[in-house]
Amino acid sequence: MLCFDLPYFSDSADLFQRIANLPGAIWLDSCAHGPRSGRYDIMSANPIRTISVESGRCFVKENGESLEHNGDFFELLEKEIQSLPSECASTHVFCGGLIGYISYDLGMDLPYNQVGQSNTKQLLSQAQFGLYGWAIIQDHHSKRAWCLGPDLGEEQQQEMAKIVERCQRIHWLKLIEDYQCSLFQPQITREEYDFNINAIQDYIRAGDCYQVNFAQRFSADFKGSTLNAYLKLRKSLPSPFSAYMKLDKGCILSHSPERFIRVQGDRVESKPIKGTIERGQSPSQDAEFAQRLQNSEKDRAENLMIVDLLRNDLSRNCELGSVRVPELFALESYPNVHHLVSTVTGTLKEDSSSIKLLKDSFPGGSITGAPKKRAMEIIADLEESNRSIYCGSMVYISANGNMDSSIAIRTLLEDGDGKIHCWGGGGITADSESHSEYQESLSKVMKLMTSLQNAEFGIF
Repeated sequence: MLCFDLPYFSDSADLFQRIANLPGAIWLDSCAHGPRSGRYDIMSANPIRTISVESGRCFVKENGESLEHNGDFFELLEKEIQSLPSECASTHVFCGGLIGYISYDLGMDLPYNQVGQSNTKQLLSQAQFGLYGWAIIQDHHSKRAWCLGPDLGEEQQQEMAKIVERCQRIHWLKLIEDYQCSLFQPQITREEYDFNINAIQDYIRAGDCYQVNFAQRFSADFKGSTLNAYLKLRKSLPSPFSAYMKLDKGCILSHSPERFIRVQGDRVESKPIKGTIERGQSPSQDAEFAQRLQNSEKDRAENLMIVDLLRNDLSRNCELGSVRVPELFALESYPNVHHLVSTVTGTLKEDSSSIKLLKDSFPGGSITGAPKKRAMEIIADLEESNRSIYCGSMVYISANGNMDSSIAIRTLLEDGDGKIHCWGGGGITADSESHSEYQESLSKVMKLMTSLQNAEFGIF
């Protein structure tokens, strides 16, 4: 294992900008630091190879050559992790391994779902991971930073030496390219939204499901620096599971508050969000709104429903009787909304792995509904387009078995064709009111849109 100390920066943007122009640059950004989350930032670039899924077909790209892999995508991820030297198994949160994303759309074909793909245009690959031989880590609790990775030979040592030299420079020319973003426009009308809510409630009354998470997409024209756009958004919406990922075509800008699954050793943790209310305009109103959310029988029932779904998903790969719920309905507050957040934990089986757990639990139940398979079928039938990265996951899988993943809500996708997209949604139940659900879907992403667009006023 190679490990070099680096200067610590309270804002990891000062480090990431030094590697942002390298191929495959990625930044897992815990910009909301606090005692409950947001301890580590992970940055890397120049992956050894990339593994992607395109229309159900798996490809491995290395040294500019892309070859199709005739096998299971998740099994290939397991082999890639095992290809790293055994000395990588250190106590570091990440010591080299896989970093990337899984789109919601890939989850539609996984064994426990089998929903099938829609025919609408794919905005990006269904999944993409880089196998990264080094990473820059910032620990905001100990206020330390370092560059580390497995010792893969002289070429790897030289690359890491160059990265360390970049990061140790006192003076660094910051980004100057700006961006332009038009007003965001909804993909569906308000009348179409109401029609879909009524359709979901018909399914619920017929006994098909208990809850369906319905989302709508917003799009705008975009050109210029996606990184500067991301840096502007993180000031408005600091979130503990943020991420910035450059793709061959396009870019992911995620500002998620929600953890999907974390694995450390044999300890498994998921923290589903279900229950949202906007922030108040004054301290007294804000406190009133928070209390209203905590007392809401509807939101607590929805949260409990998803907790039960997560307990079932985790139990497939956790020791019998180990799945617990140590925290129900905790209040977490962000610049735009309050959330109800619960915690589900378990002990990973000895014959399982973090990757198998991810596959068997994906996508997260908090953004599908219950029961999951039927809810996903209804989503596929009613939503106008593929969700793409929205409600998928940003993920790292370390060579030592550690894994952490987000639910990619509050997430934008710049598609490389001059457009940028984001999605807003919420859980629909039998007693949902279309007007309030519509306002909730807007409140979750309004700050994203208004902060990003260059216009002087809102989206409509």
